[in-house]
Amino acid sequence: MKIIRWVLGRIILILDFLTRPKKLNRDKIEQEKFDQLFKSYSIYQFHTCPFCVKVRRYLRKNSLVIEIRDARGNKDHRKELKDLGGKIQVPCLRIEKDDNEIEWLYESKDIIERLDSLIKS
Repeated sequence: MKIIRWVLGRIILILDFLTRPKKLNRDKIEQEKFDQLFKSYSIYQFHTCPFCVKVRRYLRKNSLVIEIRDARGNKDHRKELKDLGGKIQVPCLRIEKDDNEIEWLYESKDIIERLDSLIKS
């Protein structure tokens, strides 16, 4: 089973590379606005997870700069996801709000919908 996952993961990464969307070109001021908006956001992911690839493609397509944290290869990130987020499930969007409250959002569809609503508002 491990070998199958490894092979499928590599296929997913190759397909992502070959069909990678182009970045959205914004003017510098607008891009800085989005960079500032999302600087307290981070995404926990596994590199070959298809749902994580979906979120990364969305970020690239919309030129969003959000810190990517490897929950598989980095023990500290994995521990933080489990201890603070409550479970090891990726992708996971960590949103640190102005009042220092942290919101954890799971599911690629929900993450993309949240980011999309912020971009369009």
